Amino acid sequence: MTRTTMIFRTLPIALGIALTLRVSAQNLPAHPVLVELFTSEGCSSCPPADELLRQVNRQKTSQGQIIIGLSEHVSYWNGLGWKDPFSSEQFTDRQNEYSAKFRTQGPYTPQMVVKGREQFVGSDSGKLHQALASESGRKQIELHIVDAKVADAKLTFSYSVQELPSDTSLQLMAAIVDDSDRSSVQRGENSGRSLQHVFVVRSLVSVTTLRKEENMSITLPLPPAFQASQPHHLVLFAQEKGLGAVLGIDAKPLL
Repeated sequence: MTRTTMIFRTLPIALGIALTLRVSAQNLPAHPVLVELFTSEGCSSCPPADELLRQVNRQKTSQGQIIIGLSEHVSYWNGLGWKDPFSSEQFTDRQNEYSAKFRTQGPYTPQMVVKGREQFVGSDSGKLHQALASESGRKQIELHIVDAKVADAKLTFSYSVQELPSDTSLQLMAAIVDDSDRSSVQRGENSGRSLQHVFVVRSLVSVTTLRKEENMSITLPLPPAFQASQPHHLVLFAQEKGLGAVLGIDAKPLL
C-alpha cells in the first residue's frame, strides 16, 4: 500500500523461500543478512509483510545466511484512525532517506530493504528470495558482539571488527529490539485485528565510525519503552554512510 493509499519456525514452502537449519554442504559463506521492514499497524497491506518477516527472522537460508530482521514502524499512518504504539518519526526519516536513494515515488508500506542494497514490497516473498540469493556471495566484514549486559537502565556491550575495507566509511548502528510484540487494533484499516511483530526496533543509534580493526566497549541508555521482563536483542550492523550497503551484522540476546 502506498503512503496515501496503500524463534525458529519452518517457513512454509508456499512462500517460495527454501530455508534450512543447516549450512549447505558446499560450505558457502554464512554471514548474516539484514532485512529491514518498514511497516505500520494503520496499514491494511502490512500484516502479510509482518508475517513474512516473522517467519524468516533468525532462520537460515539454503546458502547458510542467518536472516536478521528489523521491524521499523513509521509514523505517517498515525493520523488515519490508529496510532501505532511502536511508531517513530526516526523510522519515517530513515525510510525517506531510502526513498531518495532508491528513487521511489515516495515512501510506502510495507517496504523491505535487504542489506541497504535492494528494496521491494514487503509482502513479496519471491523478491525476498531473489534478494537473499543475490547477497549470498558478497564479501562482508567480520563484526561480532562479544557480550551485552543490561544494568541500571543502561546497555553495555563490547564488539570486535575485522577485515574493514580501505576505501569505504562505515557507520556502526546499534538497534535495541523487542523480540516480539502484539497489539489489538481498535481503529483504522486493521480495526479488530490482533497483530504480531518480531524484532521491533525501540532504539536505533549511530554508535561510531569504524576506522580500524578494533575491540571496543560501548554504553547506551535503554529506551523508555524497555521492559526488563520481556525478551530483547541487540542488533549491530555496519552500513556505508548515506544509507548505503550493509557490510556486517550481528545480533545477541540481552540479559
